[in-house]
Amino acid sequence: MSSTVTSNKLLLNKPTISVAIQGELGAYSQQAVYSFFGKEATKQIFTLPTLQRVFSALFGSGVDTPDFAVVPIENSTAGSVGETIDLLISKDVRIVGETSVPIDHCLIIHKDTSLDRIRKVMSHPQALAQCKEYLDREGNRWEQVPVYDTAGSVKMIKEQNLKDVAGIASELASEIYGMTLVARGIEDDPSNRTRFVVIEKTERDGDELNEPTGNDKTSAIFATKHDPGCLVRALTALSSRAINVDRIESRPIKGKPWEYYFYVDFAGHVKDENCRKAIEDLRYQTEELKVLGSYPRGV
Repeated sequence: MSSTVTSNKLLLNKPTISVAIQGELGAYSQQAVYSFFGKEATKQIFTLPTLQRVFSALFGSGVDTPDFAVVPIENSTAGSVGETIDLLISKDVRIVGETSVPIDHCLIIHKDTSLDRIRKVMSHPQALAQCKEYLDREGNRWEQVPVYDTAGSVKMIKEQNLKDVAGIASELASEIYGMTLVARGIEDDPSNRTRFVVIEKTERDGDELNEPTGNDKTSAIFATKHDPGCLVRALTALSSRAINVDRIESRPIKGKPWEYYFYVDFAGHVKDENCRKAIEDLRYQTEELKVLGSYPRGV
């Protein structure tokens, strides 16, 4: 089932929605919004400079408060986005969906320049790292300049009239800012994708928005005692019921050196009896448990 189809449940009372993303228009996060909700259903996209600002925006008031946020949580080559997981721990939000988009990096220059005039290339640090082979081969004399966002690099080229600088971003960014696309698919790994989660502020009643579909995923964060065997016993709450764990990752607990939260994605929905009982056992085996949400599997 596609992400756009599964997201229809989120739109029953919202024929058009507003979404917050980190980065500028043209960022891969914008593509993730369209992938999940559909372009026609997306009324407004709030572009914010940091993930912290994106999460905080959900708790605003008035017309500038987005209905949802779409944030990256892991990349197929670079791994997890630790800041997103830390914010899921600290903020009162829940995950209501997921999607993934291919990362097709493009080399983009000012519309009034040429490739032989380029002296620098700028983009998000991860994008520069993901295009290392191309840059070593084609742009080995270019100074590499990390900036806050892929699409932001193209926006800077336009707004600052930079004719000796190239940016690495999506094709959408070149279209939005009217710049020249020089090369497509310059990433080292053509299978590179980023998984995004769709989040909203947790409702006071705590009810799950999504009903079970038969192909669901649940995300949770927990902490155990810092004793031998505690993590194994916690995970046994899932494995003993034949619940598959898709992903597990540790994150440091602030103020407690060498102690960790564990982020897990596992199969099932909290309204399924087997999954519900597993979560009850997991709660018993842990010192702290936060169920982030159950939602249709999109990845």
